[in-house]
Amino acid sequence: MTDLRTRLRAVPTLTGTPPPFDPVRTPETPHPLFVDWLLDAVDRQVPEACAATLSTVRADGRPNARVLILKDVTDDGWQFASSASSRKGEELAASPYAALTFYWIPLGRQVRVLGRVEPADPEDSARDFLARPMPARAETLAGRQSAVLDDPADIGAVVAEQTERLTTEPGLIAPNWTLYTLQAEEVEFWQADPDRRHLRLRYRLDAPNWSKERLWP
Repeated sequence: MTDLRTRLRAVPTLTGTPPPFDPVRTPETPHPLFVDWLLDAVDRQVPEACAATLSTVRADGRPNARVLILKDVTDDGWQFASSASSRKGEELAASPYAALTFYWIPLGRQVRVLGRVEPADPEDSARDFLARPMPARAETLAGRQSAVLDDPADIGAVVAEQTERLTTEPGLIAPNWTLYTLQAEEVEFWQADPDRRHLRLRYRLDAPNWSKERLWP
């Protein structure tokens, strides 16, 4: 363990090159600032800039997290999608509060979004499902996410069956597919500093208005 600790301490951190950022000159709501940071990451070709860690709460009160893809940001909030019968879907049904964490290493930037999650109406969820690539739709239609896999060969057989269904029924919708919107109540923007004097700007919602405040590193 001592050797591992030594090796981990030798790993370079805060290797990104942060763009200019003045917390004073920021919008009154977090949404446009987030979109600016996200598109900056996309334009600078940060790998998978739309990937985020979604943290939910299990039935036993313990946290649970996984990486997924951001679908959109609107005035209502941050959108992602999943099957309502998946583990994350079941956890959101039981406790509809969650957090999204974005980390763009090359830019030394992180954003944390916390709030309540609401499912979209079936029509919006259906449109999101139909926009997915066929392999992703076939896998979802199999409906076995997170179930115990006894034989890996079963995946190919089931997905092939669902792909054939989609070929004959291209408008087929997975019944539990759900587009979710995280309605932010708190958003924190973090930008790295090599001297650890990180820039932190937190937005907090006191409906209908947002407040902004700088935080200590």
